[in-house]
Amino acid sequence: MRLTRVHVAEPLAPAAEVALPEAAAVHVARVLRLRPGAILVLFDGSGADFRGEVAAIAGDRVRVRILERVAGLPESRLDVTLVQGVSRGERMDWTLQKATELGVRRIQPVLSARSVVRLDDRQAERRLRHWQAVIASACEQCGRSVLPSVASPLDFTRWLGGPRGDARRLLLSPDGAEPLAALAGDLERVELLIGPEGGLDAGEVAAAERAGFEPVRLGPRVLRTETAGVAALAVLQALAGDLR
Repeated sequence: MRLTRVHVAEPLAPAAEVALPEAAAVHVARVLRLRPGAILVLFDGSGADFRGEVAAIAGDRVRVRILERVAGLPESRLDVTLVQGVSRGERMDWTLQKATELGVRRIQPVLSARSVVRLDDRQAERRLRHWQAVIASACEQCGRSVLPSVASPLDFTRWLGGPRGDARRLLLSPDGAEPLAALAGDLERVELLIGPEGGLDAGEVAAAERAGFEPVRLGPRVLRTETAGVAALAVLQALAGDLR
C-alpha cells in the first residue's frame, strides 16, 4: 500500500519530532483517521524522503517522529525553466500542478500585454503563496522530493531584460518554423516560454526572438495556454529527460 506523503517546510532529520502543517494534520486525523504508530513519508524539499510514525494526535494537531532518511526519486536530467504567462485561477493551478509532475525545475510567471490577470503587489504575494502550496501538493502526489521553485510574477518585458543564462530558449508558437519534436542537439537546459490566454503580441514575440528565443510549434492545432506548456514539457522530457 502506498504511504501518505506530506511536505513539511522545515529541515527533517532522523529522531526529530515535528508537527504536521494544519491542512495535512486535518487530513491525517479526520479524513484518513490514522492512529499513533501509523507510518507516513515526510519530505522537506531537499531531495530525500523521511519515514516517520505518528507519535500523537490531539484534535487536529498531529506530531510525527522521524524514523529514517531514505533516498527520494531522482530528478530529471533535463533542467527546464517554464516561463508561463499568468492565466486565470484554476487554469494556472493546473499548469503548475502538471508542470511539477513533468519534472520542471523552475517556474517564472510573467504578465504580458494580453494577460487577462492583473496583480498588484499584495495580490501577487498572495498568489505566490497559493502557487507554492499547489506545487507542494503536486510533489506529495507524484513522489517528487525536490520542490520546483516558483518566482513572483514579473512584467514580461522586465523579465526579458534580466540576466540571461546558457539555456536553450524556446518560444512555443503556432507560427514556429520547426516542430518541437524535431529539435536537434543534446538538450540539457531549456527555457520554455508560453504566452497567456491571448498569446504574446507581435512586439513581445519580436522582443523574445531578439533575446534568443526560437519559435517552435507543437502540432497543427492552436492549444490553450494551460495545455501548451504541459504538452511541450512532455515532449521535451521524451526527447531529453526522464521519459526517454
